Amino acid sequence: MARQRGWVVAVIAATALVIFGPAAPRATDLFDEIYEKGQPLESSLETLTARFTETSSSPLLQRPLVARGVVSVLRPSKVRLDYDEPEARTVLINDEVLTVVWPSRDLKQQSNIGPAQRRIERSFVAKSPAELRSHFDIRASVAADRAGTWLLHMTPKRRQIREGLSTLELWLDRETVMLQAMRMTFPSGDTKLMEFAEVTINPPIDEAIFKK
Repeated sequence: MARQRGWVVAVIAATALVIFGPAAPRATDLFDEIYEKGQPLESSLETLTARFTETSSSPLLQRPLVARGVVSVLRPSKVRLDYDEPEARTVLINDEVLTVVWPSRDLKQQSNIGPAQRRIERSFVAKSPAELRSHFDIRASVAADRAGTWLLHMTPKRRQIREGLSTLELWLDRETVMLQAMRMTFPSGDTKLMEFAEVTINPPIDEAIFKK
């Protein structure tokens, strides 16, 4: 389950950094306005790097687990999460292959995630706000807990998504529409909060880093 969540987190994080698809109709409410404002960034973004802080909470844990690292994205389908605290490990998606490398546990595993990855991407990469709403109940508001951000609260409608994800919350910068944070709540009651900093748009990235 932990490894499965690892790639789900990686895919959703990469997709949600720019969650919007290639075209938008005339804005009609706040979510439509946010979607439309994100179009110039979406159309120009090819690579991205950012530092992240990942906080995992569970009813079974006495205190949250905090990890930190760097995410690298090469669109459309390459993602690398390099954790440096509290232990070095890597979660790597190269097209349809997931690789998890955890040196302190002498672990290296690979698996094909193509079908499941495509299901997630179909749910998140949409051609219009209406298409996203066909997959999720979406509430958009000015965030009360993070200054200068919008909050999107998304609840999956489809059973296949609900089985792995109960809710997704995204905090988007109101000026740049970049993702500042996201929180995933799972059916078990566990949550995972990812906060992003030092985001760099279109830096040079060597494709070889996705072939570890």
